[in-house]
Amino acid sequence: MKEFYEPMLYLSTPDHPNTMGVIAELKEPIDGEILNSVVQELSVRFPYFYVKTVVRDNDVFPQPNPLPMIVRDTWAPINFNSPESNYHLAAWKYEGSRMAFEISHSLTDGAGVFPYMKSALYLYLTRKTGEKLNPAGIRLPGEEIPESESGNPFADLDIDAAEGPLYTKPPTEDFYRVKVEGDTKPQIHYIKLEESQLIRYCRDFDGSPNAMIAVMLARTARKYDPENEKTVSVSVAIDHKAMLGARENYRLFANVIELDFPKSRSLDDLMKSCTMARGQMILQAQPENSLWAMKQRKLTYAKLDQLPLEFKLNAIAKSAGNPRWSFAVSYTNSRSMGSVDPYLKALYVVAEPGVFDIGCEIACVNHNFYISIMQSFSADRFVDLFLEELSSVGIEYEVLRKEPLRLCGIEPFESC
Repeated sequence: MKEFYEPMLYLSTPDHPNTMGVIAELKEPIDGEILNSVVQELSVRFPYFYVKTVVRDNDVFPQPNPLPMIVRDTWAPINFNSPESNYHLAAWKYEGSRMAFEISHSLTDGAGVFPYMKSALYLYLTRKTGEKLNPAGIRLPGEEIPESESGNPFADLDIDAAEGPLYTKPPTEDFYRVKVEGDTKPQIHYIKLEESQLIRYCRDFDGSPNAMIAVMLARTARKYDPENEKTVSVSVAIDHKAMLGARENYRLFANVIELDFPKSRSLDDLMKSCTMARGQMILQAQPENSLWAMKQRKLTYAKLDQLPLEFKLNAIAKSAGNPRWSFAVSYTNSRSMGSVDPYLKALYVVAEPGVFDIGCEIACVNHNFYISIMQSFSADRFVDLFLEELSSVGIEYEVLRKEPLRLCGIEPFESC
């Protein structure tokens, strides 16, 4: 039976690739030969990202993949679990001064990817520049991989004794769906905000970066589709590992809390709206809630073990990819990439739309917030209105880039 902390890989399908990535934009063009050598060298330090899939024991598991991880000099996507990716569940790409690491979100989350990206940037830049950068906080080849990083992150907790939380929010079933305009081709905008300015507004209006952005998205929806009466549902990503003190572990334990913005609730008062959003977040984001969620995860794994693999590869996977929120907000809480910061021009986190109509990923480096707005269609009006919302409260911004969202897909996992 699969352990509850092992990845549920069949939640990534061709229809719902569930791909995430991190994009680093440097100040100089990327040297592909150096990047390729760095990527292959890091397989020793981060073996859990260099994996392919194998079907056994009525489930799909990752196992070590000795083939090189693909590094390609184009932004065009490829498929994981296929010959073109050497059957890896991750791949690199570069174009101009940008490099990107993309990986199956079923394997890990932003908190797991950031240390790997930091190590890759450190090794790349020391070789590209010839300078001796400070290795503090960098995970390097030759180091022993601690159990806390790759093992059961909750081995010291009595999960089975967890009691139900005091508050559980029921899901919003009939939520607002963003009206599609233009082509049904995913699009992404990259936006830059000054960290000091956004934090000042969060302080003055009783917000946090993710609560503030959630409120702004709900306000935008009211202007974008004023006749729609349905409740705007916003998921805000949380990390059960961090809630329970296992911050160093790479495994995926990301989940969400849900914010509701019914049409009957005015959003004109920004402070009141942010206070209510933070209140909803605090009720749901508690250590005891995360411990209870882990108990439910263990029970779910036990139930799934009784089901045939074909059912998990089809019905359950399809259900997991159904839309569940109007918007999604995720803030990977890292303000620095260490000694490589001076060489970074921008840093973005990206994720595949699917369970949400529009997503907003937030990263922070060099005293700036970098926001990626991913939508499942190509028209600009929603993003334009969102930017007007920022301007209406005095938040300055810079749109750095707009382009099609081109993330890696995935080939189906075949049962044998």
